[in-house]
Amino acid sequence: MNDRIRTDIAHNARVWNYWLGGKDNYPVDRAVGAQVTGFYPSIGEVARADRAFLGRVVTHLAAGEGVRQFLDIGTGLPTADNTHEVAQRAAPDARIVYVDNDPIVLTHARALLTSAPEGVTEYVDADAHDPAGILEAASATLDLSRPVAVMMLGILNFVLDTDEARSIVRTLMAAVPSGSFLVLTHPTLEPELGGEGNEAAMAFWNENATPPITARTREEFTSFFEGLDLLEPGVVSCSRWRPSSRETHVVAQFGAVGRKP
Repeated sequence: MNDRIRTDIAHNARVWNYWLGGKDNYPVDRAVGAQVTGFYPSIGEVARADRAFLGRVVTHLAAGEGVRQFLDIGTGLPTADNTHEVAQRAAPDARIVYVDNDPIVLTHARALLTSAPEGVTEYVDADAHDPAGILEAASATLDLSRPVAVMMLGILNFVLDTDEARSIVRTLMAAVPSGSFLVLTHPTLEPELGGEGNEAAMAFWNENATPPITARTREEFTSFFEGLDLLEPGVVSCSRWRPSSRETHVVAQFGAVGRKP
């Protein structure tokens, strides 16, 4: 077993996997995940909505916007309809670089490294706090002179300092050309999205799991898109970003897509 894997403390990628109904988790992850669910019963719905958002966005970018390169930072554990599967369904020649620093994700990386023969899929073991390192590693697979979709779903909430989080986004987006996209999701406590229950759940998480997490306001989330053109419908609950059904429930997770002009 990878000696970086801790089985005595819950870890985000594994607990998220538990909420999505996966099997790549340990008893401590299931215990913490169940207790967080007790504080915030809709957390499983948030996880599923975030995953569905990924599918809709990647389909739109590959099929509707002609994007052929995806940099997926904070990949998480492989599950159904990973970024490369969605992208290459629409565009078999799409190139995808996954980035994560979770050792258990690294052990599952081979499952991510499947690709349509016309395209490429690669995995980079790196930390979101090191955007320059990510860009350097990704440039071995992606042509950073051509548009790239930079995806950070549920990742900036682990960068506790908002100024640092903005700096990470600026560094990444400065390295890609006009026509590139930024795709973000982020938890919030804002009551308009039903986020009140998140507060106790996040406090429990920060005492019992790793890495620590923070919520952000609509204003803070929107600030990550400074200098970019937001695609319609703008900043919304991720479940309400171009949903396939009007019956979609609102979840306390912002989602938005911005285009670099």
